[in-house]
Amino acid sequence: MVIDLKNYLAEFAQRFRKQILIVFDVMVVTMSYLLPWVLIQGRTSFTDHNSLLIASCFFFVCCYEIVYGLMGMYDSLWRYAEIVEFFRLCVASVTAVAIFVAGTLLMWGIERRVPISVYFISALFASSLTLYSRLTYRMYRNTTLAKRRVARRRTLMIGAGDAASTLLHEVAKNKAPDMNIICCVDDAPEKVGRSIMGVKIMGTTADIPQLVEQCEIETILLAIPTVDDENRRRILSICNKTKCNVRILPDIVKMISDGKDFLSRVRDVKVEDVLGRPEIELADTCNKLVRDKVVLVTGGGGSIGSELCRQIAAGRPKRLIIVDIYENSAYSIQQELLRRYGSGLDLEVFIASVRDSKKMDALFERLRPDVVFHAAAHKHVPLMEDSPEEAVKNNVFGTYNVAVSAQKYGAERFVLISTDKAVNPTNVMGATKRLCEMIVQALAQKSNTKFVAVRFGNVLGSNGSVIPLFKEQIAAGGPVTVTHPDIVRYFMTIPEAVSLVLEAGEMGEGGEIFVLDMGKPVKILDLAENLIKLSGLIPYRDIEIKFTGLRPGEKLYEELLMDEEGVRKTDNRKIYVGSPLALNKDTFFDHLASLKAIAYSNNSDNLVQALVDMVPTFTHEVLHRAS
Repeated sequence: MVIDLKNYLAEFAQRFRKQILIVFDVMVVTMSYLLPWVLIQGRTSFTDHNSLLIASCFFFVCCYEIVYGLMGMYDSLWRYAEIVEFFRLCVASVTAVAIFVAGTLLMWGIERRVPISVYFISALFASSLTLYSRLTYRMYRNTTLAKRRVARRRTLMIGAGDAASTLLHEVAKNKAPDMNIICCVDDAPEKVGRSIMGVKIMGTTADIPQLVEQCEIETILLAIPTVDDENRRRILSICNKTKCNVRILPDIVKMISDGKDFLSRVRDVKVEDVLGRPEIELADTCNKLVRDKVVLVTGGGGSIGSELCRQIAAGRPKRLIIVDIYENSAYSIQQELLRRYGSGLDLEVFIASVRDSKKMDALFERLRPDVVFHAAAHKHVPLMEDSPEEAVKNNVFGTYNVAVSAQKYGAERFVLISTDKAVNPTNVMGATKRLCEMIVQALAQKSNTKFVAVRFGNVLGSNGSVIPLFKEQIAAGGPVTVTHPDIVRYFMTIPEAVSLVLEAGEMGEGGEIFVLDMGKPVKILDLAENLIKLSGLIPYRDIEIKFTGLRPGEKLYEELLMDEEGVRKTDNRKIYVGSPLALNKDTFFDHLASLKAIAYSNNSDNLVQALVDMVPTFTHEVLHRAS
């Protein structure tokens, strides 16, 4: 019953908030005007001013209420009031008093004017009481909310600027915020030791690990939306040394301009944030390579293929041809490019398999592409272990079919998308990609077409990579699965990978394997932990991390170059090139024909042994155990 009454009163107060505030102000202003008359009663004849008192009191109240109404004092939500609202209230009070003084002098003249002491005391009381009543209400609301913070996560805020101030106001106004901001850090030395809205600035970003332990922090909030990428990575690197989850405050101006909602901006994690190094900017060679050229991209609907198509389309090709076996992804990139370029781009999309040599020949004969980017491939390591014949059919002979057609019909350049798993492979997928490299190196020996391969590590955010998998697992509440606590991988972003592909296509003279200097490899466990933190959760408490063991054919680390390839620098200090290996072209293609016969007989055991025979650096776990 008590709860129902309380809810009813709260609902009534909310519904008639404006009317209640007007009645309150009328009472306060009336009392403020009558009180000075009581105080001067002994020095002034009350009966002499009886009619003046009633009339002037009514006029005094009218002045306040009309001015307050016109200046929007009853339209503001005072629980959320800021300094601007209180300043407007002061201006409104001064205006009301000025109108009252001028009005009384005009109506009653100097002879019957209101006593001067009444002017000052009533104005002081009325203005102060209306102001302080609102200020008290706002402080009460904030104090009530502060009492609820006990169960909230203890939060350290990075930044003590305008964004941090706005955030603190939001936390104070929100009925159920999920964070209790305990302290703050800022790299501006003059701010350290001071406070922002009652939150002490206890140090700089370098002090974060120490403050996390000292203040028992659970959440770290980066409240500098405009921080540059380099400093963001530096700060996140410091945060990732702690066990806290990390949140990033969005740039509200940018958020409004790009039309994204607040929640998606807070929750969305950029893959660059977990890369662990600055994103590498490569030379813009796309225009020179593809401008006014007929460009064909196989696997054009995939992660790398679709980004290739985007950047190629921006380079103004004569025609862009997309070939993909999966119609949904091909349709998606087709519609995207049509929306962006319309009739300004000559675009053709074909659903076809690179395994079909006759289809490839027919396409190349009719379209005569100048530049070919071959991105079509099976790349999922465990699945290819279970279906090695499919890996060989698609990766090896798909590459062979496209490469032979490119050579036959006079393509100027052929660029193969390869992988670091081709180096000393321990799995079927890596072995097939190494064979793909050998195919283009063999064809490059006697061909007018410039064949090159581009080798890089795992691509963050691509289909089948760990980032989408980890995000799905986090969204489902975990666990996040990591094969081994010590497994490491080289990573790059999709734009980096595509930039390398385009630059290699321009630089290659035939037979080279280009490699990007990707810095230090990233520990997959650190990647999983950082992604959980950047998703607003705490590893091992909110989301479990489970170790599943190395999968068939999986290595703890990947290599980028084989010892025998050697390495030399290019004009771009971030790109290296491995020298072409000596291959007996005739013998190699004879062995390739034998491999094809085994693959299409679907004899998996013999096929893996044939791969080992053709790729001397291939070490397969199953065969190794059998021997």
